[in-house]
Amino acid sequence: MHSQPTIDFRLTNVVKQPERLSQIRYLLADSGLGLDSDITLFVEAWSGLQLVGCAGLAANVIKCVAVDEQLRGANLSARLLAEVENAALARGHFHLFLCTRPCNKERFARSGFWPIAQSGNNAVLLENTPQGIERYCRSLQRLRQPGEKIGAIVMNANPFTLGHRHLVEQAAKQCDWLHLFVVREDVSFFPFSGRLEMVRAGVAHLPNVTVHEGSQYIISRATFPAYFLKETGKVQQAWSEIDVLVFRDFIAPALGVTHRFIGSEPFCDITRQYNQTLHQLLATQIAVMEMPRIKATGNAISASEVRRLLKTEQFSRIREIVPESTFAHLEAHYFEAHQTTRAEVA
Repeated sequence: MHSQPTIDFRLTNVVKQPERLSQIRYLLADSGLGLDSDITLFVEAWSGLQLVGCAGLAANVIKCVAVDEQLRGANLSARLLAEVENAALARGHFHLFLCTRPCNKERFARSGFWPIAQSGNNAVLLENTPQGIERYCRSLQRLRQPGEKIGAIVMNANPFTLGHRHLVEQAAKQCDWLHLFVVREDVSFFPFSGRLEMVRAGVAHLPNVTVHEGSQYIISRATFPAYFLKETGKVQQAWSEIDVLVFRDFIAPALGVTHRFIGSEPFCDITRQYNQTLHQLLATQIAVMEMPRIKATGNAISASEVRRLLKTEQFSRIREIVPESTFAHLEAHYFEAHQTTRAEVA
């Protein structure tokens, strides 16, 4: 009988110990995996002088779990997951997510991860509790409103423009109640707190709108784990399908949503494909209402244009495409900083 090799577990801080990433990259590559750039911590498994396993952590998302081929079946994956979960707990992350290939679903299920949604053969999203999504839905149910036509909008609002306001106003007119979700992740030019403030101020005049702080069940494309999907198209498809399925199967029923409102997308191919996924996956259960964008000075209004104008300090043009409430926020938080920077350079 062969004894199991002694495994030594070590922690690697990605920022402080970047030199240790090269061996991790090789191990991941042997498993056909890439290295996601937002990982801040790795748990490494060593057998003597050989790296035989790794598991990464990006906030409360476990990524890049790989085991040396010769040790597969030796329960090392479960031990790695236990170690990375302990590392997450020590950092205050108790609710953990994991996204992987569907063929790995049963292996991770044996380690205490429950599936939430799956995108064909591309990806499956799991969490480390059987009650996480149900608990979130119960919190939503407390905000449910009566009515036959209940709408929903999900927006990043980076920042909140006249285009966003027009979409919300038109949707609110058509609905008994409208639920507006602001994407939570801080991966945008404007932080979540600022975007939420701008949205709330921009729709304060509408009596039948509830503004929701987004949760991790409204999945940001920027933070979607992509390390196991080599093709960009598959990453986009997996993210959009999982996000839409979570909305369709959990969020919408909790709030009684009958209609999802979106703006047309003349600029961004990724958003346009996401809109197509909404049409395809919601069609039989939730009506998808796609509204044309409004224009200013002949061009469709976009948040990216506001960001460009802010960087080039064209404040008068910004005023033409954002509500007064957004302009006041930008004036208070960004204009002075730009002017101070210019004065320092001068």
